[in-house]
Amino acid sequence: MPGAKADTASHLQRGPATGGWNWPATLAARGAAPLAPQHLRRRPQPPSSQRLHCFVLDCSGSMAAGGALARAKGVLLALMEQAYRRRERVALLSFAGTRVELRLPPRKAAAWNDDWVNAIGAGGGTPLGPAIAQAAQLLARGGGEGWLWLLTDGRARDWPARPAEAAQLRVVDFEQGRLRLGRAQALARAWGADCLRAEDWS
Repeated sequence: MPGAKADTASHLQRGPATGGWNWPATLAARGAAPLAPQHLRRRPQPPSSQRLHCFVLDCSGSMAAGGALARAKGVLLALMEQAYRRRERVALLSFAGTRVELRLPPRKAAAWNDDWVNAIGAGGGTPLGPAIAQAAQLLARGGGEGWLWLLTDGRARDWPARPAEAAQLRVVDFEQGRLRLGRAQALARAWGADCLRAEDWS
C-alpha cells in the first residue's frame, strides 16, 4: 500500500539529528501492541560542535624510523581539517621516551598548516599507558561526545585498559616493514575499537 510505505519512511527518518535506535523508548511507545513503524524512537545525538576529538600521537623511536611519524603527522592534519569543517573540538597529546606532552588543549578546531606539527620530534620509548590515562582525563573534562584517536605502530610494552571516557575509539596503524607484529590491530581488537591502516590515507 503506497500510504503505508510513506508512513514507514516518515517514521524511519524522524528527526534530522538522531543516533541509533533507542529500544527502551521504542518498546515503551509500543506497549502491548505489535511493533509498528510509528513506535520507533532514536537516541538523540549531540550536536557536532560538542564532539571532542582527542588525538594521541606516538612519537617513539620506532615511529621515527622509516618515516612513520611523518606520515602520522600528515594523517593528523587531515583529521584536524575534517574536524574544522564540522566545527568540532580537538586536543592533541604526544608521547615518547618517558614523557607525555599536551600539545594542544581542547579547543575548537581551526584551519591548520603543517608548521606546528613539523616541530614535534621523536625518540625513546613508548609510554602508552600514561598517554591514554591523560587522554581519558581530557575527555572526562571535555563534555559532549569524546572520540579518542591513537596514531601508533603499536610497539609498546604496556597495553592500557580501554578508556571508558571515550565514546568512540579509533586506532590508526603505522607499522611498516616486512616483519609486522600487528600489535596496533591487536590493541584495537582488545579495546573493541576500529583499526585503520595508514595506507588508507595514501
